[in-house]
This record gives sequence, C-alpha cells and structure tokens, in this order.
Amino acid sequence: MDRSQKADLVAELKNVFNETSVVVITRNLGLSVAQSTDLRLKMRDAGAQFKVAKNRLAKIALEGTKYGPIGDMLTGPTALATSIDPVAAAKIAVEFAKTNDRLEIVGGAMGDTLLDLNGIKALAALPSLDQLRGTIVGLIQAPATKIARIAKEPGGQLARVLAAKAAA
Repeated sequence: MDRSQKADLVAELKNVFNETSVVVITRNLGLSVAQSTDLRLKMRDAGAQFKVAKNRLAKIALEGTKYGPIGDMLTGPTALATSIDPVAAAKIAVEFAKTNDRLEIVGGAMGDTLLDLNGIKALAALPSLDQLRGTIVGLIQAPATKIARIAKEPGGQLARVLAAKAAA
C-alpha cells in the first residue's frame, strides 16, 4: 500500500468516525473468509459496516474525532464495526460472537462514552431504532383507535336493537 492509498484510507476512516453513532472494536482470533463474509453481510443488512484496518492508520484517523480515546483498544488483529443506528453494530457483533468463539469483542464507544464488553452487550440488548419508532407510532395511534371504537359502539348497539326488533 503506497502513501496515497494510506492517505485515502485514513480520510475514509475519519469520515466514517465523524458520521457514525457507535464504534465496536472486535478482535479476530482466526475467522475464516466465509465467516468474515457472513459477518460483513449481516452487518450490511442491518445498516452497519465491518472493516478491518491497520491499527496505526485507524489511530491516525481517530485523531480529532470524538472517538479518539478508543485508540488504546486498537492492539492486535482488530476490526471496526460501525453504524449510524446506535444499536445495530453492537447487536450484530454480540450475536455473531455468541455463535463464533473466533470473534472477541474488545469494547468501543458511543459518542464520547467509552464502552467495555459489558457496555457493548447492554447496548446490544436495547431495541433497534426502527423498533423504537414502531413502538412510538403504536402508542400514538392507540388512543385514536380507542376513541373511534368507543364513538361507534353506541350506534352499533342501537342498530343491533333495531335489527332485533325488526326481526321479531
């Protein structure tokens, strides 16, 4: 990799760090190509990214971003899982690590908050942004549905009484 390619990679990583909501640092303990591809596909489907980058270049890219303190976690064969949704990358990484002992979660950060392994697991246990939006929409719609049901019920009872009277 020549100097210009390294500069491009650092710029790309810096852009990712500036746009993302969460960074999860994982350690590769011998994932096969198929396993790594499977993890990348799961991340992509969830709206997240999984990228292997040289630690030295990632540390340079971290400078000047809110994720600067996670540079100390970048030792050994690491990879970065990032997502705009604060839960997606953590959820996929934790689920994958449960079924595959060759992926170790080191830690990460959400904004200015550093997270250890337990913090990443707690973040993964939260519902996703889409699930929260659905819950909020359901809560907003519930009162309107109940009001409509209550408003139409007396008319329905009257119609049933009249129908029964007409049938008799």
